Amino acid sequence: MVYMRRFLVILIILILTAGCTQRSTTDDTPISQSEYIENKGSDTIVNLALAWAERYQQINPGVRISVTGGGSGTGITALINKTVDIANASRQIKPEEMQAAIAAGLSPQEFIIARDAIAVIVNPSNPVDHLTLDQLSKIYSGEINNWSEVGGEDRTIVRLSRETNSGTHVYFLESVVRKGNSDDKTIFAADTLLLPSSEGIIAEVRDNPNAIGYDGLGYITEEVKILGISSPEQPDKYVIPSAETVSNNEYLISRNLYVYTQNKPTGAIKDYLDWIFTPEAQNIVKELGFVPIQNQ
Repeated sequence: MVYMRRFLVILIILILTAGCTQRSTTDDTPISQSEYIENKGSDTIVNLALAWAERYQQINPGVRISVTGGGSGTGITALINKTVDIANASRQIKPEEMQAAIAAGLSPQEFIIARDAIAVIVNPSNPVDHLTLDQLSKIYSGEINNWSEVGGEDRTIVRLSRETNSGTHVYFLESVVRKGNSDDKTIFAADTLLLPSSEGIIAEVRDNPNAIGYDGLGYITEEVKILGISSPEQPDKYVIPSAETVSNNEYLISRNLYVYTQNKPTGAIKDYLDWIFTPEAQNIVKELGFVPIQNQ
C-alpha cells in the first residue's frame, strides 16, 4: 500500500512537470515556448501571413505559427501589450504607438515584407472607368455625391471604407482623401459606410451598382471593376493597379506592407523572418496578388 501511494505521488509529479514545461498546438504536438510564434494584425496581410505560416511549418515542423487578423492597429496594440511576437501592418507604426512601446520596455523593429496597391473599385454595371485623384478625394470627403458629376449616371454615390483601426483606412485617408498633405484635416464624409473586412468591401460593391470602395490588390476579384486613377502631374493618364505599375511607380496609390517585432528578433522568430525574404516566400507574395520586394 505504501509503495502504491509513492507510485501515485511520483506519477502526479511527472504529469504536472510535463504540463509546466510544454505547450500543445491544435494538432496536439508538444513544442517548446521558443518554437511558438504569435502573429496578429492587418487584414490586408492576413491571407499572405497564413500562406507563409502554412508553408514554413511544412519545411520546419518543429515550429507552430498562429495567425489572426483584426487590423493593423489591433496588431500593433497587441505587440505593445507583449501578447504577440509579430504584428502585421499595412501602414507604418505611428509615433504615439512607438512611444507607448518604448514606455513598455520594447524596441520595435520594422521590416518591409511586400508592396501593395490600393485598387479603387465599382460595380461592373457602372459606366465610369476612371477618376482623377482630385475627384476621388472629393467623392470620399463628400464634395461629390452623384455619379453624374464624374461622367456616370444620375445616381447617388454610396461610399465604402474599411473601419478606422485598419491600416488601409489610415493610408487611404492620408494619401487619397488628404492627397498626401500632412496639414490637411479633411475626413471621410459622415455617410461613408465602414466595413470590417476586405471581403466585405468586395461583396458590397458586387451587389450595389451605386457603390465605390477600395481594397488591397490581392483581394480584388472579377466580380468588381477596377478604376484607372490619374495623378495631379498627369491628369489625363489613367493607370490601372498591377504588379508592374506598382513596381515602376506608375500607379499612384501604392504602399509598403510591414511586420513589427517587439525587439531585435532572435531564435525562431529571426529564422522565420529571414525565410520571408527568400525567393520561395516572395514567390508566394506574387501568387497572392501582392508585389514582391525582390525581383523574382
